[in-house]
Amino acid sequence: MIEPQDHGVAGRREIGFPNQPPAPRDPAELACDVTTRVGTTIHLRPIRPDDAPRLVDFHQHLSPRSVYRRFFSAHPTLSAAEVERFTCVDYVDRMAFIAEDGDQLVAVGRYDRSPGTAEAEVAFVVADQYQHHGIGTLLLEQLADAGWRSGITTFVAMTLMENRDMLGVFVDSGFRVTTSVEHGIVSVRFLIEPDEAYRVVRTARHARIQSPARHRADTPPC
Repeated sequence: MIEPQDHGVAGRREIGFPNQPPAPRDPAELACDVTTRVGTTIHLRPIRPDDAPRLVDFHQHLSPRSVYRRFFSAHPTLSAAEVERFTCVDYVDRMAFIAEDGDQLVAVGRYDRSPGTAEAEVAFVVADQYQHHGIGTLLLEQLADAGWRSGITTFVAMTLMENRDMLGVFVDSGFRVTTSVEHGIVSVRFLIEPDEAYRVVRTARHARIQSPARHRADTPPC
């Protein structure tokens, strides 16, 4: 029989189970506000388990074309297992950021580290009406920052050859990107070290935004 462990918190008893890892801490300090190419204020923050209903709704409102570009197949609904996996991350080896316009979830970007390596696969999906606003690039910046701090050195991705928008996000990121093509699928690979070349491109990209967005009072700009 497993006995509950009293951790000395007044009015509360917590149950401790052997070999059960603690729930990952939500790194809320990574939240920030950004300005898109069209001048919209977008809030970026790490995903949380309680985002599950909003993620389901977000996916259901994607066009078939956007879903196909993300999953390489028709995928109209997310399974319960997918929703859990996508929203329950450890913020180190598996990380995801969501983009919000007010209360609306408008984009998701994530990486998953290959076990035992310093390499992670990265992927994005943006709501149709928010595409071409530069949100994918902004998500990539935040994912690269978080990944580098967690010991990840390389991002890899696969995208359809016809998905020029996603390829442009990678090629124009400021990272040194290499690609290869097989059967209409482009494999992308790049180091995410924030070297001088990347910093110059990133600074210039943000400087091109003419009208700074109004940020939340309690949230710093990215």
